[in-house]
Amino acid sequence: MNKAAKSISALGLAAALNGGVMAGEVEDKFMQMIESGDAYSAETLMPLFEQLEAVDTDFMVGTWHGGKFDGGKEPDPLNWYGKRFTSRSDVEPLLFTAPDGSVQTYTKMGGAQMREIQFGDKVSAALIYDQHPIMDYFRKVNDDVVIGLGDIKGKPLDFFFHLTRDK
Repeated sequence: MNKAAKSISALGLAAALNGGVMAGEVEDKFMQMIESGDAYSAETLMPLFEQLEAVDTDFMVGTWHGGKFDGGKEPDPLNWYGKRFTSRSDVEPLLFTAPDGSVQTYTKMGGAQMREIQFGDKVSAALIYDQHPIMDYFRKVNDDVVIGLGDIKGKPLDFFFHLTRDK
């Protein structure tokens, strides 16, 4: 076994011993969780979220379709579609699917902006609502999928969601 292979093997062993997961395995795990549509607790999601790569605000520009890790058990009166990031200072934080199938902005929550903010040990893109004490922290699963962690002032830090970039 060459030196690089030994290092990779040692990293894998260290990750296994520490209860961690290698980067590709974290991506695979999140993709499986998203595809399953099952419910996952914050205790399951947080350690994986913390291992994901940070993203900058430029990465987030675009329209994203969202989903929650609640297993479909929570009613969705809004018919949430996702989020639209036009620029650092112009974000539509809540989009919904109207009865006619069109994607609309949910204006009652107001707008938002993005900044790069430290959460845990990483500085990454975060969405800051203009009119509400809410911030969403983002981490990269791959080039088209991010995981968001909603931080609502006064509530437990346990609302995770996923966004997939619209093509």
